[in-house]
Amino acid sequence: MTAEWSRLLKRTYLNGKTSMILVTGASGALGTLVAEQLADRDDTVLGTRDPQQIQAPLPVRRIDFDDCDTLSKGFVGVDVLLMISAGYGEDDIVITRHGAAIDAAEKAGVGHIVYTSLTADGDHLPYALPHRWTERRLQESSIDWTILRNGLYAELLAWLAAPSEDGRITAPLGEGRLAAVARADLADAAVRVAVEAPAHAGCIYELIGEQTVGGADLAQAHGPHVVYEPETLAQARARIAASGAEPFQVPMLVGTYSAIAAGFMSRTGGDLRQLLGCEPRSPLAAAVA
Repeated sequence: MTAEWSRLLKRTYLNGKTSMILVTGASGALGTLVAEQLADRDDTVLGTRDPQQIQAPLPVRRIDFDDCDTLSKGFVGVDVLLMISAGYGEDDIVITRHGAAIDAAEKAGVGHIVYTSLTADGDHLPYALPHRWTERRLQESSIDWTILRNGLYAELLAWLAAPSEDGRITAPLGEGRLAAVARADLADAAVRVAVEAPAHAGCIYELIGEQTVGGADLAQAHGPHVVYEPETLAQARARIAASGAEPFQVPMLVGTYSAIAAGFMSRTGGDLRQLLGCEPRSPLAAAVA
């Protein structure tokens, strides 16, 4: 991180006054990385369902998307809300959560919402609908907005296609490839947009990878003792169901495999390099780290 960028992180001004940034989901995987970057600010607040999970040296507010009272109180005084998606669930649950958050932000006078959405290529994924609903709700709101359409994490691909103890990666990816993104890059992009929010008002950014990764790549990266053995979607569905996954997670995961295998998640390019100001991290390195 350059000295100039570090100074920019220290303080942000909106309309001649110091702004307050609040980050929701600050104890999650993406939120934790965002919080680490913002740790030296004196005008940032972290929001989470369980404040005791936060270790960062920043003020923490209890923000529970299922508890409207925490939203109405927690958003008071907030100028820029970095709204990290409220987690996977059934569509109606996620839509209700996001709708409640935007309603509360409007009532609290929040000036700008930066929302972590899903890449446009993800429209084939089972969990795309709540993201598109949230984008529409934001665009119809009274608040300035920026939409970060995040590609699928390289770390997610590593979990979906993790090697077994006997050195086999068994997943229904076929010959499909994913334009995966290192989670840290998406955190960097979110921070840059949040601290410069007025410059990004009304923008939709496609944050997809510049390199694609497939099952064979993952196996090779793990070493010569690991092999990739494609399975069928039916086999994957049975395996996931037997693992104790929640009912909604089975079609979610199978649908993710299916979209990758069918080649719908392999488009590269987008706006990530522009927002980062540098070359994105290697998704393969992030996947096997």
